[in-house]
Order: sequence, then structure tokens, then C-alpha cells
Amino acid sequence: MIRSAVPADVPVIHAMIRELAEYERALEEARASEEQLREALFGERPAAYAHLAEDAEGNPVGFALWFLNFSTWRGVHGVYLEDLYVRPTARGGGYGKALLTELARLCVERGYERLEWSVLNWNAPSIAFYESLGARPQSEWTVYRLTDDALKALGA
Repeated sequence: MIRSAVPADVPVIHAMIRELAEYERALEEARASEEQLREALFGERPAAYAHLAEDAEGNPVGFALWFLNFSTWRGVHGVYLEDLYVRPTARGGGYGKALLTELARLCVERGYERLEWSVLNWNAPSIAFYESLGARPQSEWTVYRLTDDALKALGA
């Protein structure tokens, strides 16, 4: 089952974010607190949204965390999928596809024309999964990021 997250889900979403960061070999970079997550998802002006995948017993086994972006070329919003994660014991059970299907459904229903995300180059199982759904890499674009000291220096 796929459902929208509620405030009571923040601890389990936070735990799965940390599990994902560990899988991606970057646990030390996952510094967000539960309170920050709660504010981002359920504060006065939510900046992001989340969906949970649950097994037949109602146990959370995965999540998708996303936010709206905007295409100046198409003139409409899209969805940027920040995180998609399914716990190792539940992989292969269709939960990742169900989460992506729900986001695609929302895009179609709301007139959004893009569903985008990034994947680490070394994550071959995820790349194969995404391509099996019809997703294609945007190899002509390179992602750039400013963080930490470089961001502070530029913003000063």
C-alpha cells in the first residue's frame, strides 16, 4: 500500500533517510533532524512531501520524498524526487515501482509534465530498475552543487 505521510511518520522517514545515506556511503552527510523534517513536510509552508510504502501488515518498508520544481520551457510544475528508498528486506516486492507509479499518477492528475531524480553512477541495480520503467538518463546535463564553505563564501 502507498499512502501520503502524516506527522506521526516523521521518525520512520528519518530512520529510512539515514539507512539510505548509509547505503549511499554518505551517512556523515545526513545531518537533518526529525524536527527539520517535520517542519519541511508538515510546517506552515511545506517545502516537500512524502509517501510511504507499507507491507501487508502495515509496516513501513519504503518512502519517496519529493518537491515541486518548475520548467520554464514547458511552463508547468514537475516533481523532483529527492529520495526513493526501499528497505533491503522488501526489495523486489514492487514497492519502489508502486511509489514511482503514485508520483507519476500525481503528475498526470495535476498536469505536471516531468518526474525527475538523480541516481549515483555506481548504483547499477537502481539504474537498471529505472530504465526498465522507461526512464532515461539526461547525460547532456551535469549537476553542480554549492554547499558548506563554498556556499557561505559566495553568499557573503
